[in-house]
Amino acid sequence: MDTVKQNNPAAGKDKKYLVLIAILSVAIPIVVAMLFFREKEVGHSIDVSFLPTLHAILNSMTAIALVVGYYNIRRGNIKVHRGAMLTAFSLSAIFLVSYVTYHFLGQRTIFGGEGFLKMFYYFILLTHIVLAVVIVPLVLLSVYFAISEQFAKHRRISRWTFPIWLYVAVTGVLVYILISPYYA
Repeated sequence: MDTVKQNNPAAGKDKKYLVLIAILSVAIPIVVAMLFFREKEVGHSIDVSFLPTLHAILNSMTAIALVVGYYNIRRGNIKVHRGAMLTAFSLSAIFLVSYVTYHFLGQRTIFGGEGFLKMFYYFILLTHIVLAVVIVPLVLLSVYFAISEQFAKHRRISRWTFPIWLYVAVTGVLVYILISPYYA
């Protein structure tokens, strides 16, 4: 048996989950990126035009859940914190499935603004996309460390996870507001 596993049986279990988290952290962004580089079929019979609005609602609710969770952990209310964070995680998971569905079935929308608004939009969009990739492993690790009761590790990584996740949720809504006039 491995020396690490002999000294710490949980280390073997951690390794399995950390490998799964690493795989998901690479696979999810790759799957999403592939949606933008594939040929789109024209003439779908499924109307997904309502999904961008749903995405903005899900992102808004995620941001609220994150703030509620943060507020409550700062006050020592672990039960409400846990519920709020699991709500944020669930809303983000629903968002991800819906986002993939929309970009698989829907048509691409191009931002039509000009000047400063265009520069602002693309800055927000670029930072949103980059940090959305970064947030995947951070969220998965934060949740894993909380569920496995490794609270020191949970606190350490959550210091990074919370502000980045909140930024991604809020900028997701902002991107929607800025591009919504250009949806077909």
